[in-house]
Amino acid sequence: MMDAVDIDQSSLDWLLAGDPSVAWQAQRDLAGDDRWRATRALVGSRGWGRRLLELQDPEGTWAGGLYTPKWTSTTYTLLQLRRLGLEPSSTQAMAGVRRLLDDAKWVDGGVSYWVSHRFAERCVNGMVLSLACYFGIEDPRLDGLARMLIESRVADGGWNCDDYRGHTRHSSFNTTISVLEALHLWRLRTGSREADEAIAAGQEVLLEHRLYRSHRTGEIIDEAWTRFAFPPRWHYDILRGLDHFRAAQVRPDPRAAEAIEVVRRRRRPDGRWPIGPRHSGVEHFRMETGRNAGRWNTLRALRVLRWWEDG
Repeated sequence: MMDAVDIDQSSLDWLLAGDPSVAWQAQRDLAGDDRWRATRALVGSRGWGRRLLELQDPEGTWAGGLYTPKWTSTTYTLLQLRRLGLEPSSTQAMAGVRRLLDDAKWVDGGVSYWVSHRFAERCVNGMVLSLACYFGIEDPRLDGLARMLIESRVADGGWNCDDYRGHTRHSSFNTTISVLEALHLWRLRTGSREADEAIAAGQEVLLEHRLYRSHRTGEIIDEAWTRFAFPPRWHYDILRGLDHFRAAQVRPDPRAAEAIEVVRRRRRPDGRWPIGPRHSGVEHFRMETGRNAGRWNTLRALRVLRWWEDG
């Protein structure tokens, strides 16, 4: 029920009046409006989605690079378009993903974009797999990439980009969330159940830490995780973690209750959430500016709270 999460009509109307990328998700996730598909179809031709697509290089890349520069390269631009909800059938996006796959150096079943790297960095491979699955790329290498990620968990069940050093036993939340999102999309795309155990183990890592606390001391691991940036780029935070559980249709777990309260406390008196911090680096443009309420964080927070209350 809408009242259970206190979605006031003015905030809902404000979301619906935003960029098509926000509006279609508000229609689907908050308003129960069946017209969301028509609104989603506008993402590539209006507003922020159109602006990003217009910046594509003739070769199909962005900013002339596959993974760098941050945050304007092909990888990060496509990640932003995925979060905006660009239609998966976008030929421009598919061309970009093809460049990520075909121009990469393939090592150990995954991709690398650095001459000096002779290993498949888990975080980067999670991002690439998520993009390929979301945009419907058919490529036999993707199943191998997914299996590489499934088999590369560290001792506690999650993932860490530093595992190539051979002594990493603890997960990185930044890496784990990217891999979880990717394996979820791979499971949706292929119907495969091969990733079920790995996904459950990675989710358990987050829950064991209550999404942001040390399991040994109970201290907050990183205060930045309690403030929500959009787009998140490669960074983890509480809201991104909770939104993964919602998208994966995981039943709310009591160990996430404290994280939910952090989200509630970030709410402004007007019922909306602030824009949040920015991750340093060059951007194509800013979607939201100033010390104002942010549509992206308001949308994500409200749908997470609805998932929690409805669970």
